[in-house]
Amino acid sequence: MSNLIVFGGRPLHGEVTPSANKNAVLPILCATLLTDQPLRLIGVPDITDVKKILDIFRTLGSEVSMDFDAGILELHHHASVFDPAVHRLPEEMRSSIMLVPPLLARFGVARLENDVKGCTLGVREIDPHVEVFERFGAGIERTPNSLIVRSESQMTANHHWLDYASVTTTENFVLCAASANGTSTLVNAASEPHVQEFCRFMTMLGVPIDGIGTSRLTIAGGQKLGGGEFRFSEDFHEIATFLALGAITGGDIAVKNTAPEQFPLIDRTFSKFGVQVVHRDGWSRTVLDGPLRVNRPFTQNILTKIEAAPWPYLPVDLLPIFIALGVKAEGSAMFWNKVYDGAMGWSVELSKFGAHVFLSDPHRLITFGGIPLSPATVESPYIIRVAIALLMVAASIDGRSEIRNALPIRRAHPRFVENLRSVGANVEWTDTE
Repeated sequence: MSNLIVFGGRPLHGEVTPSANKNAVLPILCATLLTDQPLRLIGVPDITDVKKILDIFRTLGSEVSMDFDAGILELHHHASVFDPAVHRLPEEMRSSIMLVPPLLARFGVARLENDVKGCTLGVREIDPHVEVFERFGAGIERTPNSLIVRSESQMTANHHWLDYASVTTTENFVLCAASANGTSTLVNAASEPHVQEFCRFMTMLGVPIDGIGTSRLTIAGGQKLGGGEFRFSEDFHEIATFLALGAITGGDIAVKNTAPEQFPLIDRTFSKFGVQVVHRDGWSRTVLDGPLRVNRPFTQNILTKIEAAPWPYLPVDLLPIFIALGVKAEGSAMFWNKVYDGAMGWSVELSKFGAHVFLSDPHRLITFGGIPLSPATVESPYIIRVAIALLMVAASIDGRSEIRNALPIRRAHPRFVENLRSVGANVEWTDTE
């Protein structure tokens, strides 16, 4: 069990350079299996899921040279082999499912464990992925403990309209389309910044993609793919998180941000709590004029709303950090998670700090902020941004708090605690059995 001890109540000041977005890094690592040419990736974070994928590559016979201190990965898959009777994709890692298309393209077969898991955000079905594999001509065989996916010949291009804008299903469609003969089109595609980054990597390999950043992607498949060098961008989740940490503690944290064009809606969401975000010269920071305060809507007798859904909505992954701001800000606000059922059940932990929150249904929560809070020991579910939101509240309260089961933070942010300390936070890991 990994817990975080937080001695809060001090404003945080300084500069932070965020790590890469794991939701871009992991699918890009999977996509590297499509080519037998050498690759160099810069900015690879030292996180658990990256190490697991690299271990898979080593078992397949790939050449892997990883310098986590420098964040530089050298990869060459020219001698890779795959045997479904021997090789397994780790079921505890959601991104395993994105290894299926490149394995099909290289070896004609992939083995996927029955229950591919990620954060505890409700049921994460694999049916949309199975449908994509089948549309490209793959056959699915269910065994007692796994799914065997086979493709007897080169995959065939097709047109598909997703039920919903799923990130990993979009990426799996692009991975399949890259190896299929002809042009494939995906409608209702996800368009999050990490999906755009993934598509840019695919074009670097030599896959023509039209519509990057929109809900309609057109992919020309069947080309011989090359290698090259690719540099990851900063994680917009981590940028927003450190901006929120500066605001909730009454401090001033400047965060490196080379893509401020992704932030207009995130900036407007901060403004609902009296926080102005300023982007200048490749850095972003928050400016407060007085205490955190919920801005009342022009329409009378309604609550200020923060609605989260697939991009270009406010990202659902960022909703917890704004709930933390809502707990501290004077006034009331409603938070609406339009994607996951029951993803806000962790709100009971906020009450341990003395916060007044009301879970009105599985998707909506109301904060009644601005009341005095006290340090507490709280339990985090296995959700990255929730553990961080609980830490944010603890950091804003004078005294010692403990965030139990905070391990998910390490899945996404390799230097999160080190960055916190660099801006003045008194926080430390404690590992217990």
